[in-house]
Amino acid sequence: MESSHKKTISLSSNSIILGVLLAIVGGFLDAYTFISRDGVFANAQTGNMVLFAVKIANKEWEASFLHIPPILAFIAGEIVSEIVKIERVREVVYSYRRSILILECMILMIVGMLPPAVPNIVVTVCIAFVSSLQISTFNKIEKWAYNSTMTTGNLRTATQAAYSAFIEKSREAKQQFKDFATIILSFLFGALAGTFSTTYIGNTSIWIAGGLLVIATILYHRDKGYFRKSVASK
Repeated sequence: MESSHKKTISLSSNSIILGVLLAIVGGFLDAYTFISRDGVFANAQTGNMVLFAVKIANKEWEASFLHIPPILAFIAGEIVSEIVKIERVREVVYSYRRSILILECMILMIVGMLPPAVPNIVVTVCIAFVSSLQISTFNKIEKWAYNSTMTTGNLRTATQAAYSAFIEKSREAKQQFKDFATIILSFLFGALAGTFSTTYIGNTSIWIAGGLLVIATILYHRDKGYFRKSVASK
C-alpha cells in the first residue's frame, strides 16, 4: 500500500545536494568572469594575487590594478558573512544561510541586467563578493569541510579519502571520496556550462547560475529542520 505522505526533496546546509548545486554555480562563475570579464578570476583569489604579482613584475601597472578590487570584494563578503552570524542580526534575518542564498540570487540577477557599457570590474567585484559569501556560509558536506567555488582543497581531500578507502578499507573514507568526487565533477560541469553559455549567450548567461541558486534557496527553505524551527518560533 502506498504511503499517504508524499516524499519531497529537501536539503540542509551540509547536504550533498546543496553542495552539488553550489559547486556548479562556483565553476560556472569562474568560467563566466574569465571569458567575459578581462580574464579575472572572481572566485580564485590566489589566481588574482599571482596575476597581480606577475603584472607588477612586468610593469603592467594599469592591468595589475584590475586584480585588486575582486580581492577587496572577497574580503568584504567574508566580513558580511560573519556579521549575519551575530546573534542580534540572526534574530532579524531568522535564517542567515537562507538570507545569504537570497542575496546571492539578487546580485547575480542584477549583474545579468547590467548594460554592456558597464565596466567589467564592476561585474567581477560583484561575483567575488558572492563567491566569498558562499564559501564562508556553506563550507561543509556532512561533517567534512569543502569549498564550493574552488577545487584544489577538494581534490586533495578526495585523494586522501581514496587512499584510505581503497588501501586501508575505510568505509567512512569511501563515502567521503564519493561525496568529494561528486563535488569536483559538479564544479567541472559548472565550468563547462559557464564556458559554453557565456560564449554563445553572452553576459546574460549569468542568470543560469542565478536560477540554480533560486532552486537551492527553494529546496533549503523546505528543509524539515527549518520548518520545525519556524513552527516553534510561533
